[in-house]
Amino acid sequence: MLNLIPRYLLQSKAIKLEPTKPFNWASGWKSPIYCDNRITLSFPEIRTAIRNSFVETIKECYPSVEVIAGVATGAIAQGALVAEAMKVPFAYVRSSPKKHGMENLIEGIVNPGQKVVVIEDLISTGGSSLQAVEALRKAGAEVLGMVAIFTYGFSVAEENFKAADCKLVTLTNYMELLNFALESNYIKKDELEVLQQWRQSPDTWMQDK
Repeated sequence: MLNLIPRYLLQSKAIKLEPTKPFNWASGWKSPIYCDNRITLSFPEIRTAIRNSFVETIKECYPSVEVIAGVATGAIAQGALVAEAMKVPFAYVRSSPKKHGMENLIEGIVNPGQKVVVIEDLISTGGSSLQAVEALRKAGAEVLGMVAIFTYGFSVAEENFKAADCKLVTLTNYMELLNFALESNYIKKDELEVLQQWRQSPDTWMQDK
């Protein structure tokens, strides 16, 4: 079955490809790609398609799920949509504890022993995503794994998820997106080569320019 998620991400401009006019990431990296999957929420057809893909993936990969947990802030909305569709409880995990009141790190109810699937919008190195997994584990939850909309496919992310013993499944990925972009004339063949080169060494790409 044709995966429509790459088309939706480009169509909504949640992902932008600019091989000749790179973006500057907060990390200091120069990048020919910019991703903000929250933009998809503004398009009913697209957000519904993403929700449905999440639901199908979770049913297939994590059928025993009892709770959906979103990673703040990018995955809160989609996580809630998925939980509603699956008729299971929802919670979300902050990047840091709230500084007042109960000082919660996890918002919502996650009981010890409950089987949780974590929803994420984007995987780069996996650092912040795995912090959410660790928080849930410390709360006593059994984290079955994570499902994300998109991953750049960096080797460091694969290593981090392996080290954390956390299964990761994504709706689409960088190479799948590039293949679709080329087939649909969103990019040219020479631009494809530039985009592939960046993925191999993103921390040094164009640093001398």
